[in-house]
Amino acid sequence: MSADFLYGIEVVINGLMAGVMYALVALGFVLIFKASGIFNFAQGVMALFAALTLVGIMEGQVPFAHLINATFGTEIHHFGWHVPALLAIFLTVGVMVVFAWAVQRFLFRHLVGQEPIILFMATIGLAYFLEGVGDLMWGSDIKTLALGLPQGGARWLEDATAGLGGEDFYGFFIDKLDIVATGVAIVLVAGLIAFSQYTKHGRAMRAVADDHQAALSVGISLNFIWILVWSLAGFVALVAGIMWGAKSGVQFSLSLIALKALPVLMLGGFTSIPGAIVGGLIIGVGEKLFEFLIGPMVGGATENWFAYVLALLFLVFRPQGLFGEKIIERV
Repeated sequence: MSADFLYGIEVVINGLMAGVMYALVALGFVLIFKASGIFNFAQGVMALFAALTLVGIMEGQVPFAHLINATFGTEIHHFGWHVPALLAIFLTVGVMVVFAWAVQRFLFRHLVGQEPIILFMATIGLAYFLEGVGDLMWGSDIKTLALGLPQGGARWLEDATAGLGGEDFYGFFIDKLDIVATGVAIVLVAGLIAFSQYTKHGRAMRAVADDHQAALSVGISLNFIWILVWSLAGFVALVAGIMWGAKSGVQFSLSLIALKALPVLMLGGFTSIPGAIVGGLIIGVGEKLFEFLIGPMVGGATENWFAYVLALLFLVFRPQGLFGEKIIERV
């Protein structure tokens, strides 16, 4: 096999790994939209807030330390202890559950029956509010997420494949963190599908997604289901925040990963969990291959816009996405 062909295979594999990272963010959008019809613009900020909270708990940082010190003239920053990673993850999940309850209790409970654009604008306000709270609680400096996740290239794979394409091929370079993220995404998706198919609350969540009024008529609590959905979306945001935070550091630009999830949703459909995965893989592989094959001819940097152009084409020819339900409105 030629070196160019093998490099192409490497690009495809790395594209699949990148697509999984995009899909992790898109899953949170799908969960909330499917159950409540709300397009949650704050999903990326939720991933940032979850990652900031996890780092803060692990390092024993005092929440709102800068505000407390500025108000009372103190110099308190840390409690003086460090929390084990696993315990910190469980505590962060608890924080996200409290966040889900607060969002339903103080925000969306008062917006029942409003137009979708009003609900969407509410999530934009929620995103900016949560970003500001995260800044006040944990500070705006770039943080390192030290969970012991593997970093760097998989040397064993590189050594095993070196020379397959002759002296010009040095082996497949695959990031070990991307491999871990792929495994986590597989387990997460399998767990979400099993939960929705085989548990009482999962079936209730699907019933709410199909018809709110019918779900109410059989005794399903919409408030409970929506808190459950927002909690699941918060957990997915935590997983995405861990993976992206470990990859590029926990910083406020992490909230922008939501923008990368939008083309994934347009391809896979806003109501399909498998669609989020497939859409992510298509975007990941497509942008990597396009950059590899076409990028040199047009000056490079095509990864910044390829996904959005592909999503635009889908909006023109198949606006419901690959797995979305076609909506027919009669007038």
